[in-house]
Amino acid sequence: MKRFHVHLHVDDLNKNIDFYSKLFGAEPSRVESDYAKWMLDDPRVNFAISTRGNQAAGLDHLGFQVDETTELAELKQRAQAADMALLDEGDTTCCYARSEKHWVTDPQGVAWEHFHTLDNIPVFNEPERVAAQSAACCTPHTAPVQAQSCCPPSSSSKSCC
Repeated sequence: MKRFHVHLHVDDLNKNIDFYSKLFGAEPSRVESDYAKWMLDDPRVNFAISTRGNQAAGLDHLGFQVDETTELAELKQRAQAADMALLDEGDTTCCYARSEKHWVTDPQGVAWEHFHTLDNIPVFNEPERVAAQSAACCTPHTAPVQAQSCCPPSSSSKSCC
């Protein structure tokens, strides 16, 4: 079963946690110093907010989280059959999780993340453990994804989440 995913970039994490907790009638399932996530069942959505990156507040990216690797393979096959530019990250870490994922970008430049979460991790992404002294959370990528986001890799910005 698929779960719709929405990730917003926010300026004030605590104010937004308070707002969305009231809006959803539920506390986040995960809270970190720069990130919060609600795993809602009604509607079935993975809603995340973060203060990472330097982009303006607003939509970071959309996506689908799947429960099974076969569902992820179906989404990938559908994107490839439609001749969409696809960035396959494979097994990667971000947003305090280890996931199998790939990205596509819509004609407006909105990044769509398709992923299967495999495990939780204690840091935003694994490179932070190696480069803890660096302020940057990400590594540069060259990829077909065009969105300017902290999460989806792009050819003109750094990527993390």
